[in-house]
Amino acid sequence: MAARAPFEYDAEHAGEISFPIGGIGTGCIGLSGAGRLIDWEILNRPNKGSTNGLSHFAVRAEADGTVLDARLLNGPYQGNRTGDFPADTSRNFGFGARRDSLVGMPHFTGNTFAGTFPTATLTFQDDRFPGDVSLLAFNPLIPLGDRDSSIPAAMFEISFTNTTDRVLDYSAVGVLGHGLPLATRAAPLTAPTGTWGVSVVTDETEPSSPDHAELVLATDAEFTSSQVHLFRGHWFDALEVYWRDLNRPGPFAPRDYGDVDPRGGMGRNRDSSLLCAHLLGVQPGETRRARLVIAWYAPVFRKYWVSPLWHFRQASGATGQWPNWYAGEWDSAAAVAREVLERWDELAEATTAYRDALYSSTLPAAVLDAAGANVSVLKSPTVLRLTDGTFYGWEGCHPQAGSCEGSCTHVWNYQQALAFLFPALERTMRDADYRYNMNEAGGMSFRLSLPLGTRYSTERPCADGQFGNVLKVYRDFKLSGDREWLAALWPRVKRGIEYAWSDGNPDRWDPEQSGVLWGRQHHTLDMELFGPNAWLTGFYLGALAAGAELADVMGDEAAAAGYRAAFARGRAWVDANLFNGEYFVQAIDLTDRSVLEPFIATEVALGV
Repeated sequence: MAARAPFEYDAEHAGEISFPIGGIGTGCIGLSGAGRLIDWEILNRPNKGSTNGLSHFAVRAEADGTVLDARLLNGPYQGNRTGDFPADTSRNFGFGARRDSLVGMPHFTGNTFAGTFPTATLTFQDDRFPGDVSLLAFNPLIPLGDRDSSIPAAMFEISFTNTTDRVLDYSAVGVLGHGLPLATRAAPLTAPTGTWGVSVVTDETEPSSPDHAELVLATDAEFTSSQVHLFRGHWFDALEVYWRDLNRPGPFAPRDYGDVDPRGGMGRNRDSSLLCAHLLGVQPGETRRARLVIAWYAPVFRKYWVSPLWHFRQASGATGQWPNWYAGEWDSAAAVAREVLERWDELAEATTAYRDALYSSTLPAAVLDAAGANVSVLKSPTVLRLTDGTFYGWEGCHPQAGSCEGSCTHVWNYQQALAFLFPALERTMRDADYRYNMNEAGGMSFRLSLPLGTRYSTERPCADGQFGNVLKVYRDFKLSGDREWLAALWPRVKRGIEYAWSDGNPDRWDPEQSGVLWGRQHHTLDMELFGPNAWLTGFYLGALAAGAELADVMGDEAAAAGYRAAFARGRAWVDANLFNGEYFVQAIDLTDRSVLEPFIATEVALGV
């Protein structure tokens, strides 16, 4: 067997891939290692394991009025053929693979998956199909271009190379399920040149409703045909009739029932739509491409994680819903699809330029693979863009919900990609924390509550997050050079540094301005440290040093001098008392319970 190129996986090793295709803060569609459309996380929350009904791509080759071959644009089926355990029921186990897996339809016998985020390229192998077929999938990722990198769409380019000695017609077929939470209406999108898309919209909802959602499947192909609805029947009727239609030569006969699916609604939509791009007269040796885009639009975000738990309660008077940022840029899924198709070459060129710059590095392949994979988090439901464009992040994702809300200050300390790829977005995180997430004493909750402006404190200040934000202000200013931005934040940055010795700090971090943290220190390991330790004091010393330089920029001589003096005292003490000749240690007597006594009353008052 030939050796695989770096970042390339054969079907045997691609079974766990879900490649996220979507914009920053828009959600995404997952592309499996075999080319299936999985994990439809487009409705403002995670949704692992979802397939949106019969959604898929298929291809067809014909000549002289005869279909030579037709099959799904999928490699070998990678799921459990005895059935699996969907999140909502275990009935499927033992019943065979799910119907929406399309396991019984003809697939390609082999495929490879090249994952160089933000693009995925799949090549398909099957001797029965006359020609070579590949799929390029991506969403724009363009450094500094946060708008173009935040488009709610998945872009697909299906390439055919005629390897025969006769002229062939190829078809690239997209099927889009109507898997939205409410009943849907579908309609063709038409232009003077013909049908360019199919639109699916929740029935009887207004764009201002958090239940409103739209899907569009569209193409810029010159010759198209479509079915607003696949055949409505029972059991496998839709698939059977669809397969017969696919294996007839020429355009698809239109089908449009003109109404809401009477069998569906409330999450049980069974309808699907079809759009076909026809590539006619492909000469021997010629390569032609069809472009298809799936765009989505769920304009209103609903805060779904409110609960009686003390850190998930809702602030008094908060609405719990707000418009997504992208709803202010586009007014429909159709508008998104239209822009993507009009700007395809521009968006693709800029995206591949970033990809090629990253993966042409001389760093080891494992490092590049890790870098690309971690950047993909920016295109996942781990992140949101709030109404004004503010970037907001979870710590991660459960299958059906975000995990640990609030752009957690200490968790988001660790990532660096956003600051260097989209520095303007990174600065919105500083703006939100210092504007909405700091109390009068200067303490910053390590979780930012939503909606913005509610000022509902969800957690106590943590040392690494509090001082990490100072370091991030320093980094973001060095990257941007934006003195106006720094000047607007500076009074609160000072208050955040000086919280270490503020009388309003119940954790008594450093009341003597010694440059060392002595009191109770919450941190990213979700526990408390007491007494001096080089780890968290290191964050503090870094913040003092960074704060001194920022004070210089702001002309705040007194603050600069004070921070440098505290830094010098703290560094000297840490070197003299916490370094044992080999590594740094924590200075505390674990048998001395008196170190806890100053904080017990506070904990009782908080009800902890």
